[in-house]
Amino acid sequence: MTISVLIADDQAMVRAGFAAVLDAQTGIEVVGQAADGDEAVAMAHELRPDVVVMDVRMPGRNGLEATRALQTPPRSSDYVPRVLMLTTFDIDDYVYEALRAGASGFLLKDATPEELVVAVRVVASGDALLAPSVTRRLIEDFARSAPPRIDAGRLSELTEREREVLTLVGRGFSNTEIAAALFIAEQTVKTHVSKILSKLGLRDRVHAVVLAYDTGLVQPGS
Repeated sequence: MTISVLIADDQAMVRAGFAAVLDAQTGIEVVGQAADGDEAVAMAHELRPDVVVMDVRMPGRNGLEATRALQTPPRSSDYVPRVLMLTTFDIDDYVYEALRAGASGFLLKDATPEELVVAVRVVASGDALLAPSVTRRLIEDFARSAPPRIDAGRLSELTEREREVLTLVGRGFSNTEIAAALFIAEQTVKTHVSKILSKLGLRDRVHAVVLAYDTGLVQPGS
């Protein structure tokens, strides 16, 4: 299946460059380009792309607000795209909120063409973007100044083992590392992660990390 992509960035050269890279790939098609958040939301609902590559900083409605709008569609639509955020990483304080708003991951704006292609394919497949440790480091940076926002009682649905797995996911452990730490098979870890996502209504591993911090299960620096 072809992955359809909408690119949203206020810099025309960035949009054109990303479009050229993605359109050159087998199985990926850029169906539209938006210059701001309002245009991105409107075009997304019209074109219904699989993935929206969204810059964090744009005039008018920024990438965070546009992402939140796309993740909470009007009652007349069931369309919810996967959003890949573009960030400069060290200064974009919107990113943590973007992940909370429903973004599936992030990509540095100085990423290589190969990294862009991989990122789009990963997000389109339903997985979280980048290594868990990278995602954890980003989230931890912004979690330091924010108290837990979700009642930890939500975790009561999990078994003790699932809470252990979620804790390690939140700390940035890969499935292989979790298996070694808990002395269980890697396939068993995958099963636990799948059950955690299902029980807590989470889209992917990135949002499991966010929830681990939001509930206080994992503390910054732990």
